[in-house]
Amino acid sequence: MSTASRKAAVSIVAALSLGSLAACGSSNSDDKASGTGGDATQAASQGGLSTVDVVLASGANGDTCTPSVTEVPAGPVTFSVKNESATGITEFELLQDQKIIGEKESLAPGLPAASFTLTLGGGSYQLYCPGAATEAIDFKVTGQASAAPTGSAATLLADGAKQYGEYVTTQVEAMVAAVEKLQKDVESGDASAAQMQYGVARPFYEKIESDVEGFVLPGTAATDNSGNLDYLVDMRASNLDPAVGWHGFHAVERDIFAGRITAQTKKLAAELTVNVKKLAELSKTLTYKPEDLANGAAGLLEEVQANKISGEEEKFSHTDLVDFASNVEGAQQAFAYLKDGLTEVDANLTDTIGKRFEAVNTMLDTYRDPHGVGGYVRYTPQLKKTDANKLSQTVQALQDSLSHLAEKVATA
Repeated sequence: MSTASRKAAVSIVAALSLGSLAACGSSNSDDKASGTGGDATQAASQGGLSTVDVVLASGANGDTCTPSVTEVPAGPVTFSVKNESATGITEFELLQDQKIIGEKESLAPGLPAASFTLTLGGGSYQLYCPGAATEAIDFKVTGQASAAPTGSAATLLADGAKQYGEYVTTQVEAMVAAVEKLQKDVESGDASAAQMQYGVARPFYEKIESDVEGFVLPGTAATDNSGNLDYLVDMRASNLDPAVGWHGFHAVERDIFAGRITAQTKKLAAELTVNVKKLAELSKTLTYKPEDLANGAAGLLEEVQANKISGEEEKFSHTDLVDFASNVEGAQQAFAYLKDGLTEVDANLTDTIGKRFEAVNTMLDTYRDPHGVGGYVRYTPQLKKTDANKLSQTVQALQDSLSHLAEKVATA
């Protein structure tokens, strides 16, 4: 997510309180940022159902994302999103109160319109489309607002942890679909298409890495990498087990970013699909305590410092900033699910963490490239040399604040 959305939204899929989880949202073109769709700012409602059409297109000043209206009455709302020609936009989000209410990924140009329906309470929202010339636009829902969460700090934290499980499920399911598409691109022999799809598929794992990295296949010892799904999905070349060999995202990355697709590459891509599907099945067994979210958020930022800023993660594609942003987003999602309860425990710490997330994402926005793989510039050795210290220091300030989170929520 970019600055505009991060300032208004810690990325969370919190559709449990507002209806089914679905994709939505957009930003807007520059000349329509204060009210897109010309003079038509309020949606027509038929039988109590409002409709919002969103069009993605290529423009002279960058890709645009234009909703037909920016105001609807409370109740069910259908969003219909069509990517006509915007090559730098692949997803939409609807945001409220620092949470993602719904999101949709992999919206490539030329695909049929994606439609989804949410039941929305009255209040202020944002439509967000990363990669657009203007990424976020205010969206208003008139009428009665949804009931605010109530209860003790411990209750609110427990509720947030439960809802977080739904978020993880949606990310794993989206990863499966994205990896299936990556496999198809590899099988077609189109290295360029596979490279772009790699940038689409990778973020899902990075957002939830701290939740799923301990999974092993049934009947396999925890010390046996042949059944360790984190190894089979995400192992880097720098830390391979000779007895098991190289598998997963980075083995595919090596080939496609060298511009070569062999029979072995196709085999690796097919194997990756199988393994993320196994991961998806095992993830359904997960349950979370509030401290799990807090520790997971801290763990994701440790990943940023250890493997992303160092440039170790994406040795061949140099898409480390894509992973960086995804780790940060995953940490924000965990924080946002805890936010209602954490505010009851320590409002000052909650505010500080929120502001430091904003600072990290403001910095990340300066590296955005809507035409780059994954939407960011390549993290080349030259860029690492000039910018690694700045990146590390900004993340460290956020880490310092998050280091207190687990203790706060565990003792609430």
